[in-house]
Amino acid sequence: MALPKNSAAAARRAKLDEMRRAEVARERRNKIITIVVCALIFVVLAGATTFFLFTVKGEEKKQEAAKKAPISGEKSWDKLTQNHVAQPVNYPMTPAVGGDHAQAWMNCNGDVYEKEVRQENAVHALEHGAVWITYTDKATPDDVKSLGEQVKKTPYTLMSPHAKQDSPITLSAWGKQLTVDSASDPRVNAFLTKYVQGPQTPEPGAACTNGLSA
Repeated sequence: MALPKNSAAAARRAKLDEMRRAEVARERRNKIITIVVCALIFVVLAGATTFFLFTVKGEEKKQEAAKKAPISGEKSWDKLTQNHVAQPVNYPMTPAVGGDHAQAWMNCNGDVYEKEVRQENAVHALEHGAVWITYTDKATPDDVKSLGEQVKKTPYTLMSPHAKQDSPITLSAWGKQLTVDSASDPRVNAFLTKYVQGPQTPEPGAACTNGLSA
């Protein structure tokens, strides 16, 4: 038996209403899921960013602390003169770490010299923020090779033999000096980290090229 027209129309409207309600409910659920997912992504990203920033800041603090911390065994000199002179200088320490020096500097862009260099020119390189590594025949060939490789990849450094120093290996910066027996001594890296273009530098950023190469 067929339904009256009014009843059939009412049934269709009811069906359409039910479908619309289901669609609205589905859209609502999708919106809620999207909001929840976005919130979770935001929380994760915010947490990761915060963790990264804290990690970076913590590492920066460690590096700053390492630069400020004294290095065991290092010696310091202050009130060093900075005049350019033509004559040899009688330095009170060996190797020299500062004072009057030659007009020309030794190239110190990771330069490794096989022969001794004039202290007056090397001191000028220290004035520019370089670290000068020197060694005697008491240093082992492996240590000399290792230090040379490290210097070659480190701007604002130079290396040369120095027969008159007491220690097998000496590291010098302007007003600072450290002696070690081996290239594997962790203080070598500490000294380079602290004093290559470090706070002791009288002329930070000055050239380490276009000077003397021999």
